[in-house]
Amino acid sequence: MSDLATQSDTHEALDAFWSALESSPFLMLGLPSQNAHSMPMTAQFDGHHGPIWFFGSRSSRLAEGLASSNDAMAQYVGEGHNIFACISGMLTVDNNPAIIDKFWSNTVEAWYPQGKSDPDLVMLRFDPNNIEIWQADMSLVGKIKMMFGGTMNSADLEGKHVETAL
Repeated sequence: MSDLATQSDTHEALDAFWSALESSPFLMLGLPSQNAHSMPMTAQFDGHHGPIWFFGSRSSRLAEGLASSNDAMAQYVGEGHNIFACISGMLTVDNNPAIIDKFWSNTVEAWYPQGKSDPDLVMLRFDPNNIEIWQADMSLVGKIKMMFGGTMNSADLEGKHVETAL
């Protein structure tokens, strides 16, 4: 995969990431200070480049870990494995009723027996500050090599890579 150099390519990669996240809104989210595994979480967001919200449990290691550090990392793998991202940012608890109402659904309600007033419900706000995106597209030569057991190398991938502040 080659590095992206232009600002328009960076915007294109960011747009591709946000679009992919819309169609498959699942991230692995963790707090590096905890030295613990990340957790699968369903992203809630409204538009590109804004905060990402997660419904969570007050007793989860994520919510409890915020007492010591707000630094968070999220990893994303696109549904077709053609886009990958690693995002750093700040995670905070923000139980704003308007945000909870905005993203509330039957699917979310199934996790909280007492609904929006469930004492275990916590709304986590992730404010991304840096993202690294890899877009992979196998070249024709790469596809042929894979079909016949050939040795792959980086030239067999046509893709893009970008790292940028948000």
